[in-house]
Amino acid sequence: MGGRGVLRLVLVLLPPSETKHPGGDGAPLDLPTLATPELTPVRERLVGALVDLAADPAAARQVLGLSEAQAGEAARNALLRTAPTLPALERYTGVLYDALDVRSLTRSQRARADRRLAVGSALLGLVRGTDAIPAYRLSAGTVLPGLPTLRALWKPVLGPVLARSEELVVDLRSGSYQALAPVPGAVTIDVLSERPDGSRSVVSHFNKAHKGRVARLLATTTAEPADVVRLRALLRRAGLHVEHPGGTALTLVVPADEVTRRGRSLVQS
Repeated sequence: MGGRGVLRLVLVLLPPSETKHPGGDGAPLDLPTLATPELTPVRERLVGALVDLAADPAAARQVLGLSEAQAGEAARNALLRTAPTLPALERYTGVLYDALDVRSLTRSQRARADRRLAVGSALLGLVRGTDAIPAYRLSAGTVLPGLPTLRALWKPVLGPVLARSEELVVDLRSGSYQALAPVPGAVTIDVLSERPDGSRSVVSHFNKAHKGRVARLLATTTAEPADVVRLRALLRRAGLHVEHPGGTALTLVVPADEVTRRGRSLVQS
């Protein structure tokens, strides 16, 4: 568990995104080949439930909380077993993944990103960067007909997997995905905006953009911080204002004008 003489690696847990890049050029989903194969039974159960639900488009929209204009999102689930796939880090889109920008990484950086980054998924539990997955729609708070809550399904199997990790876990997942399988001792990062007068507030709208910056740094650095103190030092050397209020919690403090400037540039790009 990261004792003397043992190199402790880093595992960064990312939230998924509701939006996904469409299409792909990979073979259809093959659940047993995904990382963490002990999650396969729950994965199979959820894939089957989503495919069955998609047979009734109106019911699927209602359960998934989609409008008629988003009918295509629900329809994707009908093709989960046959649709082409993409590597997980290329499937997810949105502000955090724009900031991460894996397509711009060098070959060596991408190899580190694939090794260090994993995505918490309501459908698949946990996927590594190279796991080939189709586009899908399922959120952490969704309750599928005839099944327990996703938390009840995932926590007993995914929780132990994450708890026994010998890596330094940096958990950037949102609260609803952390609830599916908490990680004891994981480093968490809150983002605060600081105004010129010194007052601070929680960053909400552009929170993901700044966590994407952190994820990119941790995905590409050659360093392997062994604990929260060394992780903070690494982030500070990269020019980030990071505070350590105690325990395994870190706080990223961003000037108020930088919060909106960086966030808007990612949204508009």
